[in-house]
Amino acid sequence: MITEIGHFALVLALAVAAYQTIVPQWGAWRNDGTLMSSASVAAVLQLLLLSVSFAALTHAYVTSDFSVLNVAENSHSDKPMLYKISGVWGNHEGSMLLWVFILALFGAAVAVFGRNLPETTKARILSVQGSVGLAFLVFVTAVSNPFLRLLPPPVEGNGLNPILQDPALAFHPPFLYAGYVGLSIAFSFAVAALIEGRVDAAWARWVRPWTLLSWALLTIGIGMGAWWAYYELGWGGFWFWDPVENASFMPWLVATALLHSAIVVEKRGALKIWTILLSILAFSLSLMGTFLVRSGILTSVHAFAVDPERGVFILAILAIFVGGSLTLFALRAPSLKAGGLFATVSREGGLVLNNLLLSAACAAVFIGTLYPLALETLTGDKISVGAPYFNLTFGPIFIPLMLLVPLGPMLTWKRADVMPALRRLWWAAALALAFTLLVLALTLRGPWLAPLGIAVGFWLMFGSAADIMHRAGFFHQPLAIAWARFKGLPRSAFGTALAHGGLGLIVIGVIILSVWKEEHILTAKPGAEIPVAGYTVVFKGVEPLVGPNYDGSLGRFDIMRDGALVKQVVSEKRQFRPRGMPTTEVGLLQDVLGDVYVVLGDPAADGAFVVRASFNPMASFIWIGAFIMFLGGVLSLTDRRLRIGVPKRASLPAAAAQPAE
Repeated sequence: MITEIGHFALVLALAVAAYQTIVPQWGAWRNDGTLMSSASVAAVLQLLLLSVSFAALTHAYVTSDFSVLNVAENSHSDKPMLYKISGVWGNHEGSMLLWVFILALFGAAVAVFGRNLPETTKARILSVQGSVGLAFLVFVTAVSNPFLRLLPPPVEGNGLNPILQDPALAFHPPFLYAGYVGLSIAFSFAVAALIEGRVDAAWARWVRPWTLLSWALLTIGIGMGAWWAYYELGWGGFWFWDPVENASFMPWLVATALLHSAIVVEKRGALKIWTILLSILAFSLSLMGTFLVRSGILTSVHAFAVDPERGVFILAILAIFVGGSLTLFALRAPSLKAGGLFATVSREGGLVLNNLLLSAACAAVFIGTLYPLALETLTGDKISVGAPYFNLTFGPIFIPLMLLVPLGPMLTWKRADVMPALRRLWWAAALALAFTLLVLALTLRGPWLAPLGIAVGFWLMFGSAADIMHRAGFFHQPLAIAWARFKGLPRSAFGTALAHGGLGLIVIGVIILSVWKEEHILTAKPGAEIPVAGYTVVFKGVEPLVGPNYDGSLGRFDIMRDGALVKQVVSEKRQFRPRGMPTTEVGLLQDVLGDVYVVLGDPAADGAFVVRASFNPMASFIWIGAFIMFLGGVLSLTDRRLRIGVPKRASLPAAAAQPAE
């Protein structure tokens, strides 16, 4: 019965989405306040209905109701409760229900917290948001229904994909989807602005918090996915330039550009057309990621579906919203006023260059991701575009961007001089140079370019600190005054510094891990000792493993240093029931300076096993940096200026409104 209630709520949500799409937009055209105000009611009602639907599917998973086809295909009664719950979105149908649920959540948030929006603008935004929800609800109910019954029900289910039975993967998809889907708000704001033919500072002030929230969620979602790949897949890396990884990275790049261009619209009234285009492209790339994951055209550990019918349906949605919005953009964008002028050397100019480099980096990733698919479709030839291509194209674009980041905030609006800005950064450059020389001294045998890359990371970190110091007035104001100004700085200033500094930490971690990783792969018997970067990994032996829904082998290892035991770790080879799919669990000694990474491989002759032991220096910098960037976004959101948007103008009394004589 609960399953039927969930299905019925899903169908009702579709009807409400249709109402939300049509009626408020019609009310905005007629300037009918009653019809426009119904948009908020519809958005909240759609969220409530989808909450009921999502709760019903979750109940089916928690109770192992195998009469529901989706549960029978993706769950098992022996699964731990965490993975029963995460199994709700660990499959195609459930993940799409989560997708529309988050979409409705963002729409309801605009309805509730967008009180300062003009009535017509709010109605149009919620109407566009409702249209996206309508399209995907039609998709879910027509070809991806998670509530289909299976009669007679099987005694046991097939179980969740084993590689998804991991704590990080239990939380990674909701964060990633929230970042993906949250960009729909920026898209809805952009389409509403094109319909109204008006983009101003108030519009940019309204759209920035929603974009920032999506960016922060997408950042932590990508970071959690990289962490999962590092310790779960057993290959020792964190980023493979997998097409589905790229599908989440491209919207992140465009959303980053959008955040910066919206600042120019708000402060100077410039880049209006460009900002609208970025708003459309950010969500369009999110839709493309949805298509790649669920169309069946990719073979990936991230891919959900292999059903061409579903792929064609999503492709149609992609064509309608991307094609329709870009057509509207082509028709309406020329009517938007260009805004204020500025010199090439100015803060606006720096942000324009920032946007161009981010867009070029996204284009490089886009080409490398889609070119093999397009070539196979047109000619039947299969090629693989891997890390060498992306390193040679993405890196040279992104390095100048990172060099520019600390300089941009030091430039003044409208017109600036580079030399005063550089003088404010002298100590940041000096510290970055000092650390570069230190790294060179410690790595006399090279590689010689790596310290320069590390210098870029330190330049980002110290440059972020220099921006805060300059804003507060340290070095040119009395200490008491500078400290008072420091405490009074807006939270968004600290959030920006954290985001830029976190990026610098990631750069340092990526370069050090990529260049100075030490790895040994050998066949070892119990008692064998493997020296790794000053540590000694002692193979203690293998024993049978029995888990709640898997069997396998467990290898024990002692990690020694200078003859003393540092930590005992285990690496597991699991065989999950009932699918029989294998996974690898890594033995890991984590330290700020580096990780000792041990993987038990396949058995060899005479009781030996293949063992891979490696030292991954500064790997923790990558995860810490991603988390710091996320914290920077969250801290900026707590800034009252971003949280409330533009306040309504109070009506002046008639006498006060008269000009003074």
